[in-house]
Amino acid sequence: MSRISRRTFGGLLGGGAVTAVAGPASAAAGPAPAVPSPSERPFRARTGGARTTRRPNFLFILGDDLGWADLSSYGAPHIKTPHLDRLAREGVRFTQAYSGSATCSPTRFSLYTGRYPGRTEGGLAEPIGNRTQGLDPGHPTLASLLKKAGYATALIGKWHCGWLPDHSPTKSGWEEFFGNFGGALEYFSKLGQLGDYDLYEGDATYQDLRYYTTVLTERAVEYVGRDHDRPWLLNLNFTTPHWPWLSEDDAETGAGIAARIRAGDVLGALQHGDGGSVEKYAEMVQSLDAAIGTVLAALRRSGQEENTVVVFASDNGGERFSYQWPLSGGKSELLEGGIRVHTILRWPARIDGRQVSHEPVYSPDWTATLLELGGARPDAAYPLDGHSLAGYLLRGERLPERDLFWRVRGNRALRRGEWKYYQDAHGTDHLYHLATDAREQADLAADRPELLAQLKAAWERIAAQLLPYPASS
Repeated sequence: MSRISRRTFGGLLGGGAVTAVAGPASAAAGPAPAVPSPSERPFRARTGGARTTRRPNFLFILGDDLGWADLSSYGAPHIKTPHLDRLAREGVRFTQAYSGSATCSPTRFSLYTGRYPGRTEGGLAEPIGNRTQGLDPGHPTLASLLKKAGYATALIGKWHCGWLPDHSPTKSGWEEFFGNFGGALEYFSKLGQLGDYDLYEGDATYQDLRYYTTVLTERAVEYVGRDHDRPWLLNLNFTTPHWPWLSEDDAETGAGIAARIRAGDVLGALQHGDGGSVEKYAEMVQSLDAAIGTVLAALRRSGQEENTVVVFASDNGGERFSYQWPLSGGKSELLEGGIRVHTILRWPARIDGRQVSHEPVYSPDWTATLLELGGARPDAAYPLDGHSLAGYLLRGERLPERDLFWRVRGNRALRRGEWKYYQDAHGTDHLYHLATDAREQADLAADRPELLAQLKAAWERIAAQLLPYPASS
């Protein structure tokens, strides 16, 4: 213990830096030991040696509703994710990483714009659910800014930032799009949350009734394997393991869900409340891991692996069958289980492997980071809310003291250092010390009223800059 600082030790306990469990285990077996993997060391920027001057490619992979501990490298005792575990060994595993919000659409807004979702009208939808809502095509995005700097840009998979005719990745800076516009779809028929067919290439429907994860994997393999004449950005957004709970062997169950959608029970069918299980969910996560392994193998074969920045994360916390220990809460709420997400970074040309970082980071930071690494400038008229991690990752600079802010209907949260202010759906304020209480069970609001008031006031100062929510209908 004498060799580990109190901050680091708290990060290990609260951040789930765990050793993958060997051998078979069940969900009832309890959490993996909360100790650092013996092969990991605290993150340190590489010093000395040759450095590439070429701008890197960017492969940013999102899982969908994947919970904090659903990877074996983050503690899952019953899910095996060897490809993502290898990615973690070859790069940096973040234990204190967060999504920009607690649901799909606003997190994607925060990643694509680098700003709080509440700065744009489309970001107020939690999540987007009709054709009138979406990302304004005139708003700068990660893709449009990198494209302006000379990057090829593509998005494969889930968009969920608006529907045609007004909203599309190709209207917001991505040169290529292959995927679905909505938040969920039946994996075989491709019937989506508006009840219609939802697989597109560009702005035209594309017919393919095979298992969706397989279809997206093939497209991603093709893209990374091309003979690119300029650096590229690929946002690869899987829908796995979002409901409905279907694996590649469940075409018959999928057909039943599709029939219910056609009969008008769209969301009821897609949410699949009468299906799924811990075992089925594990199967879906393992299929996602295999798909990502296939894409990473294609990247390796292409000769671009060394100078490609790969980031893997989830868009928010897990749902019904997710494994979240030791966190409380889940998707749609601002307890740690709703917003703390596994995040892995690999860049062999500049960053050493087998490292773990306990620095708090979140979605808008990655926007700022990729823009800096790609030599792109943010638009001065749309200042970023994220902070670039490039100095920390490449030069060993300390991250500045700053607050992490979240706002959703019914919840509010702000993290400053190891302290978190949280207001629940009943309007009750809470104060948690995350380093010693990652599960958010010891409410210190009454013990530290002055600190609570400071964090609450900080939250309200930021919230005052954002658009108000429209009145509920």
